[in-house]
Amino acid sequence: MTTKPHAKLTPNSWEFETEALIKPTGFREYDARWWFGHPGSDTPPDLNLYGVQALGMGLGTLIHELGVAPKIVVGHDFRSYSLSVKQALEVGLMAAGVEVHDIGLALSPVAYYAQFDLDIPCVAMVTASHNSNGWTGVKMGANRPLTFGPDEMSRLKEIVLAGEGRTRSGGGYVRQTGVTERYLADVAEGVAIQRPLKVVAACGNGTAGAFAPQALRAMGVEVIEMDCELDHTFPRYNPNPEDMKMLHAMRDAVLEHGADVGLGFDGDGDRCGVIDNEGEEIFADKIGLMLARDLAPLHPGSTFVVDVKSTGLFTIDPILAEHGCKTDYFKTGHSYIKRRSKELGALAGFEKSGHFFLQPPIGRGYDDGLIAARAVLQMLDRNPDRSMADLRRALPVSYGSPTMSPACADEVKYDVVERIVAAYKLKADRDERIAGRRIVDVNTVNGVRFTLEDGAWGLVRASSNTPNLVVVVESPVSADDVKAVFSTIQAELGAHPEVGAFDQQI
Repeated sequence: MTTKPHAKLTPNSWEFETEALIKPTGFREYDARWWFGHPGSDTPPDLNLYGVQALGMGLGTLIHELGVAPKIVVGHDFRSYSLSVKQALEVGLMAAGVEVHDIGLALSPVAYYAQFDLDIPCVAMVTASHNSNGWTGVKMGANRPLTFGPDEMSRLKEIVLAGEGRTRSGGGYVRQTGVTERYLADVAEGVAIQRPLKVVAACGNGTAGAFAPQALRAMGVEVIEMDCELDHTFPRYNPNPEDMKMLHAMRDAVLEHGADVGLGFDGDGDRCGVIDNEGEEIFADKIGLMLARDLAPLHPGSTFVVDVKSTGLFTIDPILAEHGCKTDYFKTGHSYIKRRSKELGALAGFEKSGHFFLQPPIGRGYDDGLIAARAVLQMLDRNPDRSMADLRRALPVSYGSPTMSPACADEVKYDVVERIVAAYKLKADRDERIAGRRIVDVNTVNGVRFTLEDGAWGLVRASSNTPNLVVVVESPVSADDVKAVFSTIQAELGAHPEVGAFDQQI
């Protein structure tokens, strides 16, 4: 095997079985994600197992470079190939002189929990999260509860692609048992929901199906299981609580069973989606605002961190203002919001994609869909006379879109976004009207978020994890106005031929 991995190899060939393949674009801003392929797939892979081994060698080399104890927690999600990917990663880590502590099949938050439980500084979770079958990836960290950011990912990419991974003595393997049981006990510890609650737990046949029902029952609620059987073919839809197909299935189950709330979890269990008792989906930024309102009287003066895809209602909420709470808008991405929340000593961080970062004393700071679900149930328990729909209606009125992702290749997406940013800056300078209104603010901390004079806004940014752009729209006026603003964004995207079809639209 050559020292440096190849960016492209032909499958079903001698080279593919003897050399390392790693497509450089798989190194993202805060984790790694590649198309690995599956039986019957016509798309050539971006990564092979020798490439995964080289990644492990590079990660182990970086761990030594960072000066932390060379011990790492490693887990994998429920996909047909994840175990083999994990084992290849472990071979590379051990060759680099790192002691591997394998926790087996796990959720990402179980791996993060294991860092505390086993007193181990580093983590590598093999998961494609909510991506469709054929994708794989690794979420990594060396400073609990944080995961890598751009600096660490850039250095890791440099080490791996330059073939700078170093072999060392001292590597080893420990198969850890009991972590899952301790995690489930920890999630439910001290929680005894007094209010009778019926909860739909939706897992999309992903890894969370082995964890969520048991954890929720231990909290004292009645659980209606929905697609909780493990099936890595994902027969109904990808486990993704932002996907409207999953949300609509959750809605139907909530209405059919007369449930108080529907809770949906993604493929690796670090995100949570919510359907209220009337079948309405409540996007995660609004859930974040509801939780912030619930927590503010208990923790006055708190800071909350939200990402730029999130609702603008945090800044004008009267309950947060009454209790002296502040909101900080920051760059989208679980690593960014997690890090920012810790830096500011925030009580919680919220990301519209469904990542919730509940800090001590509520959580340990990492994103955990079951801890988020626990917070939702406790909120309902503290409001025994109000339904989930009542709490939703108590928010100031706004209308939001789902997160929409038009296709755009990794190699060009950042350049395309730069051009779109420039276009909206020019529109603002020229005082052009968007859906009949002036642009009063152009925020470019993460793509472009333009705000109109009545508070409506639209966001276009590059996805950090997939070959897509990300589009979000919110309006205080009406759902029709959301469509009107979105149509202007569609027109702008249409001027860029690199932008392809949307995964979903309003």
